[in-house]
Amino acid sequence: MSHRSAPVALLERLSMDEAVQDTTATALVAQPSLSEAMIISTCNRLEIYAVANAFHVGVEDVLKVLADVSGVSEAELRGYLYVRYADAAAEHVFSVASGLDSMVVGEQQIIGQVRAAYLDAAERGTVGPTLHSLAQSALHTGKRVHTETAIDEAGGSMVTFALDEAMAEMGVDSFEGHTALVLGAGAMSSLAATQLGRRGVDKLIIANRTRSNAERLAEHAREAGVPAEVVDFNARAGAISRADITVSATASDGFTITAEDLSGPTMLVDLSLPRDIADDVATREGVRLINIEFLHKKRTAKGDSADVVAVQNAKKIVSEQVREFSSQQRVREVAPAVARLRSSATEVQEFELEKLRARLVDVSEDDFAQIQRTVRRVVDKLLHTPTVKIKELAATTDTVSVDTVFEELFGLGRPPVAVDAGSLPRPEEMQAKMQVKEL
Repeated sequence: MSHRSAPVALLERLSMDEAVQDTTATALVAQPSLSEAMIISTCNRLEIYAVANAFHVGVEDVLKVLADVSGVSEAELRGYLYVRYADAAAEHVFSVASGLDSMVVGEQQIIGQVRAAYLDAAERGTVGPTLHSLAQSALHTGKRVHTETAIDEAGGSMVTFALDEAMAEMGVDSFEGHTALVLGAGAMSSLAATQLGRRGVDKLIIANRTRSNAERLAEHAREAGVPAEVVDFNARAGAISRADITVSATASDGFTITAEDLSGPTMLVDLSLPRDIADDVATREGVRLINIEFLHKKRTAKGDSADVVAVQNAKKIVSEQVREFSSQQRVREVAPAVARLRSSATEVQEFELEKLRARLVDVSEDDFAQIQRTVRRVVDKLLHTPTVKIKELAATTDTVSVDTVFEELFGLGRPPVAVDAGSLPRPEEMQAKMQVKEL
């Protein structure tokens, strides 16, 4: 479920903090149909990537867990969830990591969020070989897209988008002469502080529940040449009255700002999901609020303004990486069969050598060792081409005939044909032969 498929209010109800993600991932892999699970939960999306032993049953198990965890009924969820399977799932997460599925196309923050989701899942032990490969391929794809295309110039982060809209609402082209309050000290808050500094803000005020984290963020701001002070989180109402713009990105369980905290006109930006700022602030005169829902409506109204060429190039890279990932998966799937083939051949080989040893009682140990080496070389050579070709055939989606399989696996090939053109039958002769056969 994402900003493309569901209203912000529903996304908010599905949003998961670290503790809920841990509980949910554990519940997912406990389902009989699911063996691996990874959760990406951001302000714009909630996505579950899972390895299932059956498609439809797997989807139902994921849906059941989501409903249990969120309290949202399965019937309501069905109306907003999307499902991707096999290569389509890989293509989707590659696009997500590349910033192609973001509210602001090309934003770089999402690749860090995908990486964090993967590392969290790896730490809790809910990812295995398939999701390890998927996540690493997605991160590689995202890195390629940002490195090899101009996608970064096509869009920015949601923070950039939000501050652009805030400046437009305030009627300013920079934050010179303004004071900004930042609530929170996480990745989003840090990005907001950095962007405010780059846009010329005169002073930053930072508040966070853990004051030491706020102090660290303030020190980074000072190192960048932006004056910054820290206030206790409980003193934020007073800081709001001193600020021209307040950005909140704490993802708290409750609201960080309500109408009661306001004493005059101000600009508020809420970058959290669940929301940090209560809707009732809009009832205060002169108070303007920008939140995820506002940004979603704005983006929908504006349409995709990202550079078309950059997006096309990014999509080409995604397609290339999906093909490569799919080939790797098919090769990995045949690996156990190849191992069984070699193991079976070894067992037969050793069994026959033991029988031979029993019959050749007059052969010396040195001579029989030479026989063993010869037999093993023969078996290895016979198996070499099939094992290599099996992997090559698995790496392609092309269907092949039985004849082709035998020719490829055992390196038989087709004999070359070289005849004189004059010896070939004429069309009328062929037709006459066919008529005789029909009679």
